[in-house]
Amino acid sequence: MLRLALKYRNRKPKQVPCLCMKILSSNYSTILNNYRLRKACDWHRHNPVTPYVVPRQWNVPHTRQYGMIVVRVLRGALKLRYILLGGAIGGGVSLTKKYEDWKDGLPDMKWLEEVFPQGSQWNNVSKKLVEISNAIKDVIEIANDDIKAKTTVSALSLSNDESRKKYESLQSQVEALQTEIMNVQIKYQKELEKMEKENRELRQQYLILKTNKKTTTKRIKKSLIDMYSEVLDELSGYDTSYSVADHLPRVVVVGDQSSGKTSVLESIAKARIFPRGSGEMMTRAPVKVTLAEGPYHVAQFRDSDREYDLNKEADLSELRREIELRMRASVRGGKTVSNDVISMTVKGPGLQRMVLVDLPGIISTMTVDMASDTKDSIHQMTKHYMSNPNAIILCIQDGSVDAERSNVTDLVMQCDPMGRRTIFVLTKVDLAEELADPDRIRKILSGKLFPMKAIGYYAVVTGRGRKDDSIEAIRQYEEDFFKNSKLFHRRGVIMPHQVTSRNLSLAVSDRFWKMVRETIEQQADAFKATRFNLETEWKNNFPRLRESGRDELFDKAKCEILDEVVTLSQISSKKWEEALNGKLWEKLSNYVFENIYLPAAQSGSQNSFNTMIDIKLRQWAEQALPAKSVEAGWETLQTEFTNLMEKAKKNPDHDDIFDNLKATVVDEAIRRHFWEDKAIDMLRVIQLNTLEDRFVHDKTEWDQAVKFLENSVKSKLSQTEETLQEMFGPGQFTRITQWKSISDDQIKRRRVKTELEKILRDDKHLPVLSYDELTTVRKNLQRDNVDVDTDYIRQTWFPIYRRHFLKHALQRANDCRKAYFLYSTQGTECEISCSDVVLFWRIQQVIKVTSNALRQQVINREARRLDKEIKEVLDEFNDDEEKKSQLLTGKRVTLAEELIKVRHIQEKLEEFINSLNQEK
Repeated sequence: MLRLALKYRNRKPKQVPCLCMKILSSNYSTILNNYRLRKACDWHRHNPVTPYVVPRQWNVPHTRQYGMIVVRVLRGALKLRYILLGGAIGGGVSLTKKYEDWKDGLPDMKWLEEVFPQGSQWNNVSKKLVEISNAIKDVIEIANDDIKAKTTVSALSLSNDESRKKYESLQSQVEALQTEIMNVQIKYQKELEKMEKENRELRQQYLILKTNKKTTTKRIKKSLIDMYSEVLDELSGYDTSYSVADHLPRVVVVGDQSSGKTSVLESIAKARIFPRGSGEMMTRAPVKVTLAEGPYHVAQFRDSDREYDLNKEADLSELRREIELRMRASVRGGKTVSNDVISMTVKGPGLQRMVLVDLPGIISTMTVDMASDTKDSIHQMTKHYMSNPNAIILCIQDGSVDAERSNVTDLVMQCDPMGRRTIFVLTKVDLAEELADPDRIRKILSGKLFPMKAIGYYAVVTGRGRKDDSIEAIRQYEEDFFKNSKLFHRRGVIMPHQVTSRNLSLAVSDRFWKMVRETIEQQADAFKATRFNLETEWKNNFPRLRESGRDELFDKAKCEILDEVVTLSQISSKKWEEALNGKLWEKLSNYVFENIYLPAAQSGSQNSFNTMIDIKLRQWAEQALPAKSVEAGWETLQTEFTNLMEKAKKNPDHDDIFDNLKATVVDEAIRRHFWEDKAIDMLRVIQLNTLEDRFVHDKTEWDQAVKFLENSVKSKLSQTEETLQEMFGPGQFTRITQWKSISDDQIKRRRVKTELEKILRDDKHLPVLSYDELTTVRKNLQRDNVDVDTDYIRQTWFPIYRRHFLKHALQRANDCRKAYFLYSTQGTECEISCSDVVLFWRIQQVIKVTSNALRQQVINREARRLDKEIKEVLDEFNDDEEKKSQLLTGKRVTLAEELIKVRHIQEKLEEFINSLNQEK
């Protein structure tokens, strides 16, 4: 390219080829400058002193350079113009699109045009408002005229017909105006309810969108009423006697049985959630219902994750059945009512936030199926809840029953004599209007009939007596009734805000939250003081320990027990075999001596001895030996585990608070544990095969068998000597040195012993006395004036003969100690009879292979099964709060439990107060 540039640098444009022309027009100056720079660098490298002279033909005229600069500037300006123009057009289009998207995303506000009147509609509404104000003025004027007319009429005693007609016309006008005002108020209330319904629907949509929104990083914040309900749940589990200043507000629903308490609560909750019975007591325990606002109408128990859809009849039926089952389960010990609180939450759109406690109805008489203390228990429970100075008492009175027959009003007057926290509710007003005088109902709702005082009086209709009516049907029936009710056709004190369940719900909710705001900080301070006192007591009594409740202590004990189970696998094989050998011989020794060795030793010859031994050993291995071996293995496992537990107690860091729990868990697990059944069959095969071997293989095994025989015989001989000492009394030396004497029976047995020892001079005497020998001994004793019977002689004979036999057995074992060479060469025809040693060698081999099999079974299977059973027992105890309270006791536990609960309640109270202040 450089060559092309140099070749065509002085030619005219027409003489330059197209390709070269393009290259020169775009890169001529760049290429030429680079070439000049390289030439200058090469010259300077070879001639560092002589300056480099640029050739004349390289000098481009300045005008051409200036022209090229101008061209470049113009080209850049044009390019910048196109960029600006394109950016402006693209930005405008993008901005227009974003504006349209933002405009489409705005909510539809056309519904405001329907709610708020505009134009001619507003003029009509304003005219109606003016008419209503004029009507109210006319009513006031007519009322004043009515008063004046009444005064005049009373003064003249209605002397003439003209005055009477004028009075009646005025009275009819007043009643007509009252009816018109009532209709206007009802119409206004309906419009208000319509707007509230639309507001609830919008609110529901908002809550649904808020609930469905992804919250991966932020935790959903609980509502105020849910937080407050959790505090009340904690308090109900902490102290049911209000001794720790639990004066937090609740709405306590009280009333006579079948007065409509449950129906009022259902109307407030907008769902028929409680079971019903015809005349039967259904509410048997306090039911705490937390009402909260939510997108869906659902109910949920505090201790369950299941939600019941209150819009589905199937879920409602299951909810009522579950409440009934929980109530019946809470009644124990033959009681009719219970103090155990059933906590549940009801959420739905438009529900007023509050906490209500439905109590069993007050009864005046008891039926035969009730406990004898039912009436007193209900009175005590009701007074207990109403005694809370901040509890709102919702007193329910049946309007269809004479007020004088009410039982609940006296209790309410005792707990709230001034009526500062009582709200009176008259139910079944539709029935009351048919049965009673409307004026009487007005007196009840105005507080003039009862001496009981209240901060508010309300009248509701709880239904039409149909069990299948929905809440919406009941509410519609209630509105229609009060619209046409005679209670408002005359002047009185009843106002529209005193009727319907909806107004009642609003009033109770407002009062509830007002009381909560007034008292919550005071209750938080009370718990703060209680916490300080408990923490001070803990520091004084347990300064180096952390506050651990029963659950935490149980988890710690659980870990320690399971760690000690793991250490079973760390016991050496040698130790396992030694323990199993000792336990096996302890289990089997008595049977070997009494049923095998002693009977065979009296057979008379060595061949008969061996034959009898083979028969008895085989029978033993097929029947009793495997089961006894498994029993020995299980007892060994139990002993070793118990030893590990006892060893852990010697640890300096051992905490004795767990001892009772550990012992109970281990005992229960051991009681449940059984050895695998297939182990018995496996042991039977091994033991039978081992007993088939009748020849001692080497000198070492022979010596071990002799030693085993001697130790076993010496142990039995020691036991026999103890029996003889108890039978014959202490010896002469012991009687002198220890000042002991012998009894008459012991003296008589000594005389019998002397006669029996004469018979034992024959070394080969049988273990049983013959009849002649018994007669001889008895007659010899009679000559010495000792009268005994044959049974007495036999009882004395058995230990004496056993000692005689065991001493001879020791002597034979000593003789056989060095006779292995003769045994190995001569076999059964050996001059020295060593069948005893061979028998105990065979038994020793059986014990060895059995202990080895049991050791493998323990390590591979039984230790794991025991670990599993201990875990099952621990899990059962963990779910049993009563069991944990029995096994983990002491001041340290109770004080820590109380401190943890108080601290937890105080933290929840502070969290609730902070949220309450933020809502303000």
